[in-house]
Amino acid sequence: MFQVETQERTQVVDVTEKVRDELQGQNVSDGLCTVFVQHTTAGVVVNEAESGLLEDIESFLQNIVPDHDDYRHDRIDDNADSHLRALLLGESATVPIEDGELALGTWQKLLFVECDGPRTRRVRVTVTD
Repeated sequence: MFQVETQERTQVVDVTEKVRDELQGQNVSDGLCTVFVQHTTAGVVVNEAESGLLEDIESFLQNIVPDHDDYRHDRIDDNADSHLRALLLGESATVPIEDGELALGTWQKLLFVECDGPRTRRVRVTVTD
């Protein structure tokens, strides 16, 4: 498990290296690596980590689920938009492990997506062979 600290309400963070660090010492040659965020207002996806695309992802989420759009849940926590954005993303991503390494494609990275920041979040990495 590792933590991610965010500074913005909506922010995408490349966590690929942190996940690789978690794989060290696992002694798994071939298997699966699942990255799971233990929160209902954040997600994990696989995509490219090019800076312009990261900004596009943030804008896309804000456009598809507008901030404070008369959501019922806002009457309780004022963060319904964050829950809805996370619902679209999903709470986990699973990547094959081959020869002890993440079997990601050329441009693929593991991205943590914050939808209700700034916060400090926990991300769990589970490896199975």
